[in-house]
Amino acid sequence: MERKVIYFEKPGKENTSACLEVAMQAIKDNSYKHLVVATTGGDTGILFSEALKTSEVNLIVVTHSAGFKEPNTSEIPNDVIEKIKSNGAKIYTGTILTHSLETAFSSKFGGLYPTLIIAQSLRRFGEGPKVCCEIVMMAADAGLIPEEEEVLAVAGTGRGADTVMVVKSAASKRFLDLKVLEIRAKPRA
Repeated sequence: MERKVIYFEKPGKENTSACLEVAMQAIKDNSYKHLVVATTGGDTGILFSEALKTSEVNLIVVTHSAGFKEPNTSEIPNDVIEKIKSNGAKIYTGTILTHSLETAFSSKFGGLYPTLIIAQSLRRFGEGPKVCCEIVMMAADAGLIPEEEEVLAVAGTGRGADTVMVVKSAASKRFLDLKVLEIRAKPRA
């Protein structure tokens, strides 16, 4: 089997449109039923939800948890959430699996903890690949996608998208069953 992989010169939101093209082509070529997309402020979520508005693809848009940046705040405005939902996508807002209670303990007491080691290990491939793995597990944990199925995942570094992967889904409880099957696009830097 041969697949084309897109390597971007550098990470960042300037790759978002190209990632949308990669994802749309993958859906066309392989009939993927589920697409999980990370969004911070909502721009990526809107772009993907508008592009997939008339499709049969189950689009899950994953946001940061409330209070991620500071207490009692959300990074994505309510009107943006409503726009994404009106396009037929589902929104999931929850705790990032590798940025949870252990981060608080590490900040307070120092030391390394398993989820922080996992996050740093996944970052060897880039921030986007790490996030792709996280959002697939988060969506499976929420029951928004089935486990043990090939799904497309799109994420990025900071804002926008710069990574597209095919992942065999698993819930976080079965993290060791999660498989990165293909990398379709990612930054080299």
